[in-house]
Amino acid sequence: MKRASYNWKLPAAIEARLGHESYGSQRIIQEAGQLLLILHQPPGDSLMEREAAVFLRQPDGRWLYQGNAQGEHALGQLLDGYRAALAALEAGLEKAAGADALFHILDRGIPLARAAGNMKEALQAAREAERQDAFLITCRDRAVDIARALELLLANARLALDYQLARQAEAQVQAALESQQAQYKLNILAAWTLPLMTVATLFGMNLKSGLEFTPAFVFWGIFLAGLGLGLMARGWVSPAKTGRPAQGAGKPLGKKTSPGKGSKGLGRSPGSR
Repeated sequence: MKRASYNWKLPAAIEARLGHESYGSQRIIQEAGQLLLILHQPPGDSLMEREAAVFLRQPDGRWLYQGNAQGEHALGQLLDGYRAALAALEAGLEKAAGADALFHILDRGIPLARAAGNMKEALQAAREAERQDAFLITCRDRAVDIARALELLLANARLALDYQLARQAEAQVQAALESQQAQYKLNILAAWTLPLMTVATLFGMNLKSGLEFTPAFVFWGIFLAGLGLGLMARGWVSPAKTGRPAQGAGKPLGKKTSPGKGSKGLGRSPGSR
């Protein structure tokens, strides 16, 4: 792979600082009164490749773009491309309804934010090198706004993704608790009914046991004995209670102790008005 050559004559000092395969990272090279500004186009689908956008500021203040005139217009279009990519991600974040959509935004936004941050640093270096160029000030300010907006967008996307994951984890825990409670109730019902069913099955068999003509209190005695067995089984299947919870357990999260009587709000220092 060979570095592209454009229709301009670069000073030998600048050529000596360029590689043979590509223009490299986003940066500036200032030699012999000329400033070479190397930027990158917004990242596309191929995250491994970067398309260079090379600008040359001549000693008379004119800007060239890859060998052509009207470099100021081309640099403005480059910034517009980053702004359009940012707007697309913002629209996607507003419509994102699940973890997949949020992950897609992060997947596209992270390389875009990295490229925008490097572009901002390169334009800031160009601004410091050419302090009298008002056009560079405008471009630097636009790049700063784009980089900051991308940082905020990625932070919001990460927060939304964390919220989605937290909600899913909370729903799973709630479902597990409900299942545990249902299983506990079923165990209690089984503990109550199993002894009675066993006794009823034994005494309900059509065999002569000698108890067919016993008084009624014998029946109630057997019934109470079955209930007693049910209570014993209930105590056996019931979960064992642990000791007292640790001090402070059970307090709702997110609530802070009031700093003292008379405080009017959070975060206000005594005496501040």
